[in-house]
Amino acid sequence: MVKPEIKTQKFIIKYFTEIMIKGTTAKRQMIAQVYNNLNSILSKVSSDITIKKFFDKVEVVCPIEVVAVVRQRLLDTPGIQQILEAIQFDNMYTLDEIKVKVNEICANEIQGKTFVIRAKRTGTQDFKSTQIEQTVGGYMLAMNSDTKGVSLKNPEVTINIELEHHQLNIITYKHLGMGGFPIGTQGSVISLMSGGFDSTVASYLTMKRGIKTHFIFFNLGGVAHEIGVKQVAYYLWNKFGSSHRVQFITIPFDDVVTEIFKSVSEPYMGVMLKRLMLMASEKVADTMSIDALVTGESVAQVSSQTLRNLALIDQATTKLVLRPLSMMSKPDIIDIANKIGTTKFAEAMPEYCGVISKNPVTHGNYERVASEARRFDYTVLDEAVKNSVFVNVDEIAEDIGVIGQMDVVNDLSSGEYTVIDIRQSSDCIETSVETLKIPFYKLKSEFKKLPQDKTYLFYCDKGILSQLHAQFLRDSENYTNIKVYRPL
Repeated sequence: MVKPEIKTQKFIIKYFTEIMIKGTTAKRQMIAQVYNNLNSILSKVSSDITIKKFFDKVEVVCPIEVVAVVRQRLLDTPGIQQILEAIQFDNMYTLDEIKVKVNEICANEIQGKTFVIRAKRTGTQDFKSTQIEQTVGGYMLAMNSDTKGVSLKNPEVTINIELEHHQLNIITYKHLGMGGFPIGTQGSVISLMSGGFDSTVASYLTMKRGIKTHFIFFNLGGVAHEIGVKQVAYYLWNKFGSSHRVQFITIPFDDVVTEIFKSVSEPYMGVMLKRLMLMASEKVADTMSIDALVTGESVAQVSSQTLRNLALIDQATTKLVLRPLSMMSKPDIIDIANKIGTTKFAEAMPEYCGVISKNPVTHGNYERVASEARRFDYTVLDEAVKNSVFVNVDEIAEDIGVIGQMDVVNDLSSGEYTVIDIRQSSDCIETSVETLKIPFYKLKSEFKKLPQDKTYLFYCDKGILSQLHAQFLRDSENYTNIKVYRPL
């Protein structure tokens, strides 16, 4: 439909329906925020894009060369209900001018098909919308002998045109936007990110609701896991929230996990870990003047997410804890992840919270949790928060390159190795070579005590912990004598 001589593309943007039913002041603020957000986003695409704000819409005109990029940006911007693509023509004063132009642009669309003209008019013209429809439809029928004719009820092609005073817009496509409120209208939150399905979808839903979403990551698995989470955080921000600068906060939590294993009873380790994450997040939120935290928890999905355990976890913070996924099933969450494009990240991301607790309690006791909490050394938590690293999400692109995989050994006879079983359980794998037992939470302190003239193979059940902890020691401590053992 778009002809070579057309150099610009117009987008007519309709606001999210909930915006339009707000009171006058709130509506004005949200419309202004949509406009400001689009200015911020599209200015990075091209300096030749013009944006005009109206009470009921926003109009964007861009060079034809960047149409695809602009379209995708609009589809991914919260606060937009509908996007109309249009070709704009000025100085359209008469019905004769309008009918000729519409036929010139749309004649190919109606070849061998039935069609209908739908027109909207704004202005003081001496003709009505119905006259536009009749005149244009009659002219196109007369000028195109290969059309199957006009059908008012069930046309194969509907040609939508809008006349605003003397400006003609021929609508070429209609797209459904993501809806929601514009980011920047609903305050800020900190989202607890593991990089899996749940936390990424929860973060997307808060951004869609107009909330400026920062990310916090508790590093239990070393450099590789951190970079993986940075990848998905950057993706979410760049796709849905680039109108605002947000931060990515990393808190080293390996020493906290070590202290959990030392002082907390096994069934309550998972609940305590979640409590400590909220406590740490609260401390960070206080420094940023943020009132709410976001988690990807869903009722009954895992043992720590029963109603009782969630209540026990929430006791650890005075902040509002938002759980957008609380009533969603896993298939529903995965469907959203597929839709927004985070599945490829989530599938490769380990879930560390699940490996902390063995035989976890499903209906925790308030007094017991209080007792477990009293035994924990909170100076370890304070030290972890003190060592937090803050970085603007738009500045971490250089950190998210893919880290090379560790070498994997399947056959122990292929070299001289020492196997290290890093599982937290007391049992140790039996092999044909020297085998040591060092739980993953002790690796950081114990590995440096070993003779470094040997090659060590890290082993765990699924190969996730061994991979990531091997990468951590390699990349942060510069060890080169580590591989992963994965028996066939």
